[in-house]
Amino acid sequence: MNGKINILGVNIDKLTLKDAEERVKSFLNSKTINTIYTPNTEIVMEARKDSELRELLNRGDLIIPDGIGLVYASKIKRKTLPERVTGFDLSMKILHIANEKKYSIFLVGGKPGVASMACENIRKEYPNINVAGYHHGYFKGTHTGYKGHEEEIQVINEINASSPDIVFVGFGAPKQEKWIDENKEKLKCKVIIGNGGTVDILAGTVKRAPEIYQRLGLEWLYRLLKDPRRIKRQIVLPLFALIVLFSKDEVVK
Repeated sequence: MNGKINILGVNIDKLTLKDAEERVKSFLNSKTINTIYTPNTEIVMEARKDSELRELLNRGDLIIPDGIGLVYASKIKRKTLPERVTGFDLSMKILHIANEKKYSIFLVGGKPGVASMACENIRKEYPNINVAGYHHGYFKGTHTGYKGHEEEIQVINEINASSPDIVFVGFGAPKQEKWIDENKEKLKCKVIIGNGGTVDILAGTVKRAPEIYQRLGLEWLYRLLKDPRRIKRQIVLPLFALIVLFSKDEVVK
């Protein structure tokens, strides 16, 4: 086991992308469902105020550090996380594993039509993957404040009827995490990952930040430049840095 680091109450797995890939392989060989969450700095800050979100994140089977701020915080407090492990990068590794082992996958999320485009692109790029099905994220369910709604039940039934090994859930955080936690016991699969905009990127409707931004851990800046309205959300980043630097409490342990 690689162990965990607790950052503002959220337990983050201390591992590399390669380690995470190996964990996924072990999950796919298990007989139980395994949940993967991909919190970044923004979500950790939200979980600091939201005990329900914090607790459900900590119930995850794999929690990766999808935020360069989390890595910097761990280094400042000398509890070093090996590297940033993004939800998108791990999702790509999952697709490679699925292609190699001929696993099946179901996609949930995005606007109507997006998941279907993503599935078409997966079929072209990964011909050995069994694309079991897809559904857009615009249905009434836990993620939209309608827990147990008949539309949510229908989506769950669609997923289970296709018997996928892997489910991608892309509602954006924290909606996807809350949906997964509420419904994981009802789903028949081995791995379920909340991976934000991955479905949109796979569909080609959203582009990932240029590689230079990725290498520098500045994807948040690229997204902010593309959409200045994100400033209201990303104002928590400097606040997080101040808490880590000046808090007398042990914020990283």
